[in-house]
Amino acid sequence: MDLIITLFLSAVSGNVITPDETELFAEEGSNVTLSCSYSSADYLYWYRQYPGSFLLLVDEYSTKSEPDLRLYSKATKQIKRVDLLISSAAVSDSALYYCALQPTVTGNTRTLYKNLIHSIASGLHKCVS
Repeated sequence: MDLIITLFLSAVSGNVITPDETELFAEEGSNVTLSCSYSSADYLYWYRQYPGSFLLLVDEYSTKSEPDLRLYSKATKQIKRVDLLISSAAVSDSALYYCALQPTVTGNTRTLYKNLIHSIASGLHKCVS
């Protein structure tokens, strides 16, 4: 399985979140880590979108509390980075992955829209097989 990461930059009120890598390749069955760096955040969100489908919340992480070990995202506060860990990557993991600083909504299966109440600063991870 090849994972391709595409970089989108965005900023909201001085807060920025960006993917750490612009391209990543992984084999099926391997462990994959998608990482985003952020300038400041209380909460961090990971979303996944399959082609022609809705944007789904994969995980939420609060930088104000300790991580729940049942979840597969983690943040390193000292270096302001949040990771999404995918164990035993499968073809079914091929999707668009977003890291965000604010909750995000989408009203269209082809185009992503920002939540007008909570603007988003996001990084895009595009994973294709």
